[in-house]
Amino acid sequence: MLKGFLKIISICIFAEMAFSAGIINAQTAKGNSDLDENVKKFLNEHARHWYDMNVPWTDGQLLYDLIIKGNYKSALEIGTSTGHSAIWIAWALSKTGGKLITIDIDERRHKTALENFRQAGLSEYIDARLADAHDLVKELKGPFDFVFSDADKDWYKNYFILIDPRLKVGGCFTAHNISERVRGGYGSYSGTAVFLDYIRSLPNYRTTVNNTGGGVSISYKTSEK
Repeated sequence: MLKGFLKIISICIFAEMAFSAGIINAQTAKGNSDLDENVKKFLNEHARHWYDMNVPWTDGQLLYDLIIKGNYKSALEIGTSTGHSAIWIAWALSKTGGKLITIDIDERRHKTALENFRQAGLSEYIDARLADAHDLVKELKGPFDFVFSDADKDWYKNYFILIDPRLKVGGCFTAHNISERVRGGYGSYSGTAVFLDYIRSLPNYRTTVNNTGGGVSISYKTSEK
């Protein structure tokens, strides 16, 4: 009889634990759903307000999709502007369990980005730093599995060379304003062509260019060398 009573008690305790776990899981799922709705609302309300060197919507969606597909968790963005691309990146990272480091040298843009991150509900997924990326990128330890470069174009190749040793095999290095038609010479975008030629020359990277928006190169690291 005692054994039977103990068995009933054990079943009740187990049921209570399972019920409690169910509530926790439901709350977690609801929290993610709330975040999704908040981010969607923010992006829709600000869809026509992303000036100041931000990426277009299509490129933000592309970055989001790449992170989800690769299940990336440790991301770096060089060139925050006022935060449009970082919001898409951080939104994806909120689903993979990751976090973004994003860098901008301009204090006004940095402060605006921080407020945008707060309104979108993504601040906890973003480490936004006000700094000169020429200096800070050298100091970052990594490793990273996703990088988005969207700062000074003539430094694209330099940024990549600095980050390459700290990018995981299987990781993805992306860069904005890339066009296959630009090949050096004049204009502020000549550095993108130098970068694209360089990364395509590397046997351990597989590179394509997406032209649906502002032009994004997508380079997957297949091995260390």
